[in-house]
Amino acid sequence: MSGHSKWSTIKHKKAKEDSKRGKVFTKLIREITVAARDGGGDPLHNARLRIILDKAKTENMPSDNVTRAIKKGTGELAGGAAYEAHTYEGYGPHGIAVMIEVLTDNKNRTVADLRHQFTKFGGALAESGAVAWMFERKGVIRASVTLSEDDLLEKLLDYNIDDVSLDEGTFSVICKLQDLDKIKKAIEQLGLKVESAQLEWVAKEPISVGKNSEENVYKFLEALDDLDDTQNVYANLGD
Repeated sequence: MSGHSKWSTIKHKKAKEDSKRGKVFTKLIREITVAARDGGGDPLHNARLRIILDKAKTENMPSDNVTRAIKKGTGELAGGAAYEAHTYEGYGPHGIAVMIEVLTDNKNRTVADLRHQFTKFGGALAESGAVAWMFERKGVIRASVTLSEDDLLEKLLDYNIDDVSLDEGTFSVICKLQDLDKIKKAIEQLGLKVESAQLEWVAKEPISVGKNSEENVYKFLEALDDLDDTQNVYANLGD
């Protein structure tokens, strides 16, 4: 099926490398704290927190870290920065559309850092809504499997799946937001290892850039992803 994104694959591999350096934990702590602050500390009644806690579990984040992050969010523990969530949009090199999710305690610093990277690579930050219309908010599940694409689709026929792609042994399953938990559990019941299950901005019509341009584009996206305040980077890149 269509919709595979090379950047999604690269980002997924990069996240594994970042996890080894503890960088993923730092980002997860921010996400957990903000989710608990906004929706409460009980994952049974806070879907956003539940998704992030599943991700933390996949990353083998120590339970003490999780508990402290939740308590800071609910106000049971004092201290820590007051993070705010923002989403920024822009055009990168070669006209690619980009969505960046951040959690920051200093919006001016974040915008300056983002603008610097966009300018450095020949792109530009854009006004809210400038590129968001090119994306849809979807549930995305990634799993390591040995099944073929056809076999996986056959086993998941009863579920409302928008897209499936396979790259180097990892499947990406795209679905509606409300179906994320249900399809994740179905994949686990098949005995497959779910590596991540989260909400993402998925491009409606992914584009391609020339082979000579790919390296510059990916360097730009990785530079954005490496910024301290960045949580997620999405681009309308396809095969």
